[in-house]
Amino acid sequence: MKLFRLLPGARVAVLAVLMAGVLTAPLEARTRLKPGFNMISLDQEVQLGREAAADMDRKLPLERNSRLKARVSEIGRQLVRYAPGPRYPYSFKVIRDKNINAFALPGGPIYVHTGVIEAAENDHQLASVLAHEIAHVALRHGTHNASKAMVAQAPLAILGGLIGSGSVMGQLAQMGLAFGANSIFLKYSRDAERQADILGTQMMYDAGYNPEEMVRFFEKLERSHRGRSLEFLSSHPNPGNRSQIVRREIAELGPRRR
Repeated sequence: MKLFRLLPGARVAVLAVLMAGVLTAPLEARTRLKPGFNMISLDQEVQLGREAAADMDRKLPLERNSRLKARVSEIGRQLVRYAPGPRYPYSFKVIRDKNINAFALPGGPIYVHTGVIEAAENDHQLASVLAHEIAHVALRHGTHNASKAMVAQAPLAILGGLIGSGSVMGQLAQMGLAFGANSIFLKYSRDAERQADILGTQMMYDAGYNPEEMVRFFEKLERSHRGRSLEFLSSHPNPGNRSQIVRREIAELGPRRR
């Protein structure tokens, strides 16, 4: 049998093909997620988020420490580079509150309590919370919940085009869908939490953060607050086997990236 020697250029081409296969394999293996049913347009979603954020900014004790805000914003900026879906105008703000919690508004505004920052042992754990919240935005979980409620409460009004021009938040409030602590926009199902964990894992991996820290941080919160109510865990219910779900996704993503 004769062995054919490849010319230098051919060797480079073959190597490029092999490397392309290696680099794209993890992308093919990862879990694919898509937003669910939604009756609110992307433009309306962004407008809704801006209106809600303006209202919350007036009411919440926002952190003024520029270094702390810059740290959160920089981690968030790195993560949103790898967020799928629409290019929402993501923003990150810190609330002076020692309670451990974080939440995302439709269209991009994300808030994190100082309690989360203090509880996080490193930037990877803080990134895990931000990635989880970004995932809720990217998968449109808030307006998906609102859309289901709209159909259940006022199908005829919706079919008649209630959601049109003007203040989206005001029109939704007329239907009983206002923002607040127990707002339907911020109440996620266990399946939505599972999706946010998976997509958050993928974004952490792509941005160079260690997604194992998501498991460690959530397990730490559950251990340290066992038997006591924790705002973050009550608003972000454990989808069941959270650690297994995240680690299974990590295994599909390939070796650790830096």
